[in-house]
Amino acid sequence: MQPAERSRVPRIDPYGFERPEDFDDAAYEKFFSSYLVTLTRRAIKWSRLLQGGGVPRSRTDYYSPAMLGLKTDQEVLGELVRAKLPAVGALMERLGVLWTLLVSRWFICLFVDILPVETVLRIWDCLFNEGSKIIFRVALTLIKQHQELILEATSVPDICDKFKQITKGSFVMECHTFMQKIFSEPGSLSMATVAKLRESCRARLLAQG
Repeated sequence: MQPAERSRVPRIDPYGFERPEDFDDAAYEKFFSSYLVTLTRRAIKWSRLLQGGGVPRSRTDYYSPAMLGLKTDQEVLGELVRAKLPAVGALMERLGVLWTLLVSRWFICLFVDILPVETVLRIWDCLFNEGSKIIFRVALTLIKQHQELILEATSVPDICDKFKQITKGSFVMECHTFMQKIFSEPGSLSMATVAKLRESCRARLLAQG
């Protein structure tokens, strides 16, 4: 490919991958002939899940009248923020802000209509293949990346506005970079850790009635 032709090729390809400046067209095409096979397998899995046959068990009571699953996961996020981002956790407690005011739509909608569609699709791909810990990785990354902005909040309305701001802008538009960040910014986070936190948070909510 000639330099003039190369300059007309978009930097981000249709699948959200960033092309290096010196990418080799032949090698690129060879890679994607294999990658399309992977995409096809993922598409089949997505189809089965979206038909209702594979909703993760942890999400089945998100939509029950009591919404216990949703409340549990919001409490889990609160525990993770207190452990990994203590300054934000302390601000939440000082202002008396409930996580349900800030992240209910994130969890219920799996970030649809909250983050750009290309980013949402990449998140879903990871969610269906790695489990619901991905929801917490995304939430923690958004909060950590904008921690300084959030810490400027001085009231409940103010912090609600900050949380609306952190889902917009170039950080979430660059889906490839964003997806790399969700696996580095939050640090270690296993499904075993999430399961343990869910158990304790659920028990606490049930005890509160």
